[in-house]
Amino acid sequence: MELQIDDSVLVKDYIKGNEKALEVLINRHNQRISSFIYSKVLDKDITQDIFQDTFIKVINTLKRGKYSEEGKFLPWVMRISHNLVIDHFRRNKRMPKFEGTDDFNIFSVIGDQKLNVEKQMIKDQIDSDLNVMIEELPEDQKEVLVMRIYKDMSFKEISENTGVSINTALGRMRYALINLRKIIDKNNIVLTN
Repeated sequence: MELQIDDSVLVKDYIKGNEKALEVLINRHNQRISSFIYSKVLDKDITQDIFQDTFIKVINTLKRGKYSEEGKFLPWVMRISHNLVIDHFRRNKRMPKFEGTDDFNIFSVIGDQKLNVEKQMIKDQIDSDLNVMIEELPEDQKEVLVMRIYKDMSFKEISENTGVSINTALGRMRYALINLRKIIDKNNIVLTN
């Protein structure tokens, strides 16, 4: 049985100049990171580009001595790739926005086709208010809320996609809901018709 060298040892070896150590790290985590990126962008070429950009950032950070070893190399790299995926969507204006568009409308899920004009106006206002409130949430809470509510992802899937533990994902969702309630109370918003 071959003994596997810890990521932390490989990182230290790479920082000391052993280029082979980085190659081992990339090969070790290639499948998991690539699968994660692909699950978001659904395009092999874009996945390869983001994977390469991820390791360019990793290399630059390591070479500048800005990486603090806490035995968490993979979650750190996953977070970098996650941020690059978000950057990709922002650059291409494909990130779901909370503007009540047909692409991303909470009421399209509810789908009552026989609304009269007054009820539709009320629903549009509620939708607009909700979208504004969600935008006020911290990025990590907003991300978990969107994945859970709009994308119907399990907390296990959210955990895998964001590179955080299930408990952290649950905590972020809890705080997102608490913060939404605070925003509703602070602004005296009524979300019912």
